[in-house]
Amino acid sequence: MDGKQLQQQYKHHISDYKDWEQQGHASEWMLFEKNMGTHLSIDETALSNDELYTVVTNKSAKGQKGALVAMVKSTQAERVTEVLLRISERLRKQVQEVTLDMAASMNLIVKRCFPKADRVIDRFHVQQLAGEAVQELRIKYRWMELDKENEQIAQAKKSQQSYTPELLSNGDSPKQLLARSRFLLFKHKDVWTGTQKQRARLMFERYPLIREAYDLSQKLAAIFRHCTTKEQAFKKLALWYNDVEAAGIESFRTVSRSIETHYLAILNFFNNRNTNASAESFNAKIKAFRASARGVRDIKFFLFRLAKLYA
Repeated sequence: MDGKQLQQQYKHHISDYKDWEQQGHASEWMLFEKNMGTHLSIDETALSNDELYTVVTNKSAKGQKGALVAMVKSTQAERVTEVLLRISERLRKQVQEVTLDMAASMNLIVKRCFPKADRVIDRFHVQQLAGEAVQELRIKYRWMELDKENEQIAQAKKSQQSYTPELLSNGDSPKQLLARSRFLLFKHKDVWTGTQKQRARLMFERYPLIREAYDLSQKLAAIFRHCTTKEQAFKKLALWYNDVEAAGIESFRTVSRSIETHYLAILNFFNNRNTNASAESFNAKIKAFRASARGVRDIKFFLFRLAKLYA
């Protein structure tokens, strides 16, 4: 049977799409109050043409049927709050914990709609911020090496000599060393391959500030891995702040200020060690479903099928 014809038959005759109670407003918002739970996640996802939707999911459903609580075409706190307040106050006050990222709008949404819930900022977003600070330093040095190489090439041409690039013991030039070290800086040194260990040694010898930045990033990750209580984590973070000040790396000062601003929600991680991984996993499922449908042409029907699977 022709696939397009089958889809049309399913849409107009086989499924109950034409009687779907949320069809009138589905492209703007969907709400499934029966899927509410005590532990929720909130995140944003791009559905079609970079249109952002805020998605609220129930952790206990583990990304299966009953996971989708709400989906709103907006990331603005006012608009999302307006939809979530349609959920009964009794159910909203039963929510004990909501995991989220560091976006101010998400924090405001949770504060307004789930007043009794602990707000937990995802530890991986915090670690990602530190990782980006390391990468910023690596990229800065790479641009410096590119400028240096261009200047040496120009001088060689001016003096009518052939240019011979500097090569390190592993065969990389300095700019190649920095370009090829991107992924190793995200990993713990215990899982580096032999080639990565050699590359890291050369890079850290040549650019000691990158080593300091990498060590700061790993120390922050270790706090989340090894600390078991808020009090213990708070003390370790205080010591980490001192290390950041001593290093004098501006990008890490920005990271430390961000952590100080959100430290209460970050420390709430140590209550139950919950992360926003379930929301990220759900977003990945939406993207996979979108890819299997080869894009989204009819948004309402796509959302209907999504609701059938996860609501």
